[in-house]
Amino acid sequence: MSDYIIRGIAAESSIRFFAATTKDLVEYARKAHNTSPVATAALGRLLTAGAMMGVMMKGDDDVLTLQIKGDGPIGGLTVTADSGGRVKGYPINPEVLIPANSKGKLDVGGAIGSGFLNVIKDMGLKEPYVGQTALQTSEIGDDLTYYFANSEQVPSSVGLGVLMNKNNTVKQAGGFIIQLMPFTDDKIIDALEEKLGKVDSVTSMLDAGLSPEDIMEKLLGDFGIEITDKIDTRFECNCSKERVEKVLYSIDKSDIQEMIDDGKPINVECHFCNSDYTFGVDELKKILKNNH
Repeated sequence: MSDYIIRGIAAESSIRFFAATTKDLVEYARKAHNTSPVATAALGRLLTAGAMMGVMMKGDDDVLTLQIKGDGPIGGLTVTADSGGRVKGYPINPEVLIPANSKGKLDVGGAIGSGFLNVIKDMGLKEPYVGQTALQTSEIGDDLTYYFANSEQVPSSVGLGVLMNKNNTVKQAGGFIIQLMPFTDDKIIDALEEKLGKVDSVTSMLDAGLSPEDIMEKLLGDFGIEITDKIDTRFECNCSKERVEKVLYSIDKSDIQEMIDDGKPINVECHFCNSDYTFGVDELKKILKNNH
């Protein structure tokens, strides 16, 4: 098992936590979208968060979508995940290049700019749950910490990190989400806040070779941790030619006729994984004929 998520509890169930290592799935996304280093870091953080938040959902068919819309050069990011650890996502502008920030790190906040975070949970109800918060630092971890506190009223700490090699491949990626239950004792809250205040960044812990289990032991070991679950996570897109064909059925008939009149096959690309699907003139005629 290369990429995985652990889920568990600490402090006699008054703390719950998730931690993940996501190097392979972030590298897969980097290759699929040919992302620049800062776009890889931004997308990698959001994919890691999406994977962990996805497994928080209960139903097999539940789908989580995280959308970041900012005024920075990356334009925005979209990630979707399910309860089985499958996640996919894309940046609007994968090739964004900007200088490092004042600490010499990849400037994810500068790439995203000011804007909003949308969290959409489709749990098979009539209407999906939609939570929206303004971006606080646009570094993604802080923004999700703020989202949990304000939209879900769950005090949380979200740490996310992506570390790049000199050749711009992904060296390490991962993160954690720590959440307090409503009955958590004030002494535990104070001790946890103090602990988190002293801790290294996620990237430095990953760079030191720490696994999700090691990271949680380092952060929560004083409170007694119990790991309850270990879940594989991976970048997986469920697109197919059949699914893309269904989208073509929703296009106006006159537009399909125009494509047929051009006499050339059309290529349709999946946003999430960049897979290409080709439809020939005969296939387009069939779609037009069946498009009632």
